[in-house]
Amino acid sequence: MAAPGAHPASETSTPPDGGILFVQRARVLTAEDLRRAHTRIAHEIVERNHGAEGLVLVGLYTRGVAVARRLAADISGFEGVDVPVGVLDVAFYRDDIGRRSVQPLGPTEIPVDITDRIVVLVDDVLYTGRTVRAALEAINELGRPQAVQLAVLVDRGHRELPIRADYVGKNLPTKATEDVRVRLEETDAGFDDSIEVWGPPDAAPVAPPGPEVGA
Repeated sequence: MAAPGAHPASETSTPPDGGILFVQRARVLTAEDLRRAHTRIAHEIVERNHGAEGLVLVGLYTRGVAVARRLAADISGFEGVDVPVGVLDVAFYRDDIGRRSVQPLGPTEIPVDITDRIVVLVDDVLYTGRTVRAALEAINELGRPQAVQLAVLVDRGHRELPIRADYVGKNLPTKATEDVRVRLEETDAGFDDSIEVWGPPDAAPVAPPGPEVGA
């Protein structure tokens, strides 16, 4: 039975490679959990940087953009500072660009000069680290920030590069055969905000959600 508010077709799906059917293993964060995670990360960003002045949030397509805008709204709400929000497409900076077709996701738009500012890259899921590596290369072509930090909703492990997030909504150990699927109202029509783990039907059950753990 689908979780309350979930899209009727969300219980099973075929993975992008056309392989075996995937099933929903667990819903690890609900809409309310995500709201709290956004609020906590926003507070941590401001606390670590001693305020919001000089910050720029840069969301990575696709869902990182929505998360960055939510964080900026939270910071504005409690700090009274409008933090600039940019969007970044890293398609042409990936290290596997020669192995697969390039599919740009949208225009890169940074509304301010990032030189000497603190840039917070924002994404939904941190996995191998290769997308973040590409984002760092792209940022370096746009200016020379004072510092670059990373905020993610989920760190699922399986890193292939020495990259670590500064702000994490939830650390979620996963198997390489599983998918972590982030649903946001801004990007996923028909779905409630949630984070789910999907995998093959015979995958070991995912542990029930525990307390949120930051970076």
